[in-house]
Amino acid sequence: MTKSSKIDASPFAFKPYQEKDGEEYMNPNQLQHFEAILKNWKAELMQEVDRTVHHMQDEAANFPDPNDRATQESEFSLELRTRDRERKLIKKIDDSLKEIESGDYGYCESCGIEIGIRRLEARPTANLCIDCKTLDEIREKQMG
Repeated sequence: MTKSSKIDASPFAFKPYQEKDGEEYMNPNQLQHFEAILKNWKAELMQEVDRTVHHMQDEAANFPDPNDRATQESEFSLELRTRDRERKLIKKIDDSLKEIESGDYGYCESCGIEIGIRRLEARPTANLCIDCKTLDEIREKQMG
């Protein structure tokens, strides 16, 4: 992905990174690839936040019919829950961008091994390798 990529494209509408034989893991080219994905994704989420604010301002009405009012409040509530999840995702994106800056991006925070290019392309905010994530999910199930 180049700097001239459209920001309104899906965060996952990128050209997969083509690894070269003998290429070092998380070299500058790979880091640049993931930085572009993360920044594009964050920009898209921020646009959604702006759209929600404008939508809620434009659509807010005091309907005399209680059913219409309840429908609008339900729609707004659903939209706000979605934005709250996206707010948490933006924080994860920011954390991943900081990891790129510090040189820790792409390595499992639990065991320290490489997370892997394809896993990071599937989930750019991943901070656990697949084995540690699987164990984490098993523990969560057992804890209830």
